[in-house]
Amino acid sequence: MNFQWYPGHMTKAKRQMQEDIKLIDLVIELVDARIPLSSRNPDIDDLGKQKARLILMNKADLASDEQNEAWAAYFREKGFYVVKLDARTKAGMKAVNTVIMDACKEKFERDRKRGIKNRPVRAMVVGIPNVGKSTFINTYAGKACAKTGNKPGVTKGKQWIRLNKNVELLDTPGILWPKFEDQRVGLYLALIGSIKDEILNIDELSLELIAILQKHYPGLLEKRYEISKEQKPAKILMEIAKNRNCIKKGNELDYGKASALVIDEFRSGRLGKITLEFPGE
Repeated sequence: MNFQWYPGHMTKAKRQMQEDIKLIDLVIELVDARIPLSSRNPDIDDLGKQKARLILMNKADLASDEQNEAWAAYFREKGFYVVKLDARTKAGMKAVNTVIMDACKEKFERDRKRGIKNRPVRAMVVGIPNVGKSTFINTYAGKACAKTGNKPGVTKGKQWIRLNKNVELLDTPGILWPKFEDQRVGLYLALIGSIKDEILNIDELSLELIAILQKHYPGLLEKRYEISKEQKPAKILMEIAKNRNCIKKGNELDYGKASALVIDEFRSGRLGKITLEFPGE
């Protein structure tokens, strides 16, 4: 499959981030825990290199526990602070504030030396579309979310949202699109639903997913769908269609329905906790 990405507002978003980044202490980057590298934009590392960095591995409940730990260690080794969470259920959210304070220790020390007391951390939440930025912000802010108005020295029109007494968020968070020269990145984004299904070949997508599951999660498909072991992906899809009664008119197997079923069960977590890419792969 060939994946295309049309970053319509990429240049504008990047320019906005370059301007805004000067005003902030901390870059909070959301990634999808199932594809922690493919759901990042590499430009963020360049844009935020002088800032404290926090990676939030969102949807960690859908990813392999073992691989969550491996990815957290991978990012920490590169100098990031890391929190695994599920912004929808609030799992892991309690840890965020503590880690933000830890990540910004140098900022607090600089403030102390300058005689500045209790200035909140100014943060920016970034990430590619569909990693859960809005859900995270809404969950983190809760009902106490209040705009604190323009601050001195801040470009007119920019608003700071007080998330709590310690953290303020720039209300024009950077949204960047992923770059992918590597088609595998496009495949992973398609599998988690970041590329519209309407423009994809769902049958081919499901065969790619089946191949990944066979390699990294042997036995999972056989157990879930009660099918024979060690077959080619197309034969597995055929057995899934039979066993799940995916039949269309004329008593023919409905591969489209079976394909959609497999992808939906992966995305919803019904296939289990699955990570698609691995550190050092």
